[in-house]
Amino acid sequence: MTAPARNALPYDVRVARDEGDRAACFAVRTEVFVAEQGVPAEIEYDAYDGGAVHVLAVGPQGPLGTGRMLHGRAAAAKNGGDESVGALGRLAVTRAARGLGVGAALVRAIESEGRRLGLTAIDLHAQVSALGFYERLGYAAYGEEFLDAGIVHRSMRRAL
Repeated sequence: MTAPARNALPYDVRVARDEGDRAACFAVRTEVFVAEQGVPAEIEYDAYDGGAVHVLAVGPQGPLGTGRMLHGRAAAAKNGGDESVGALGRLAVTRAARGLGVGAALVRAIESEGRRLGLTAIDLHAQVSALGFYERLGYAAYGEEFLDAGIVHRSMRRAL
């Protein structure tokens, strides 16, 4: 099967509105992180999910991608204490939707929600293989590489 042409698949990106949207977000995370990348389910889902902003990309065939943003005290616990900086994480795009711009649209939706909440910047922990993707979206890497769920990551930040 060949990949669809860029932007060939229509999709909608939105903040998760209800339990159905959140279930779709978790289904994408299970597909990408747990099944595809081998992240143990018991560490993929955490206590932060309940208070996080979740975004969802949906096309005619169903969920295509998701991401989450921590804010307030939850984000501060991840970034060294600054409640004005959000924490983007759990960004996942299904194999079928990669290359369609879904990931970038999800990041922009998270940034928009961060601005609405009055945040000044967004931090994230990028898999090293995804550094270029985030750099193209304006994020700058800082600090040393580290392991998370057995995968090499690096911290990144973008001012809003």
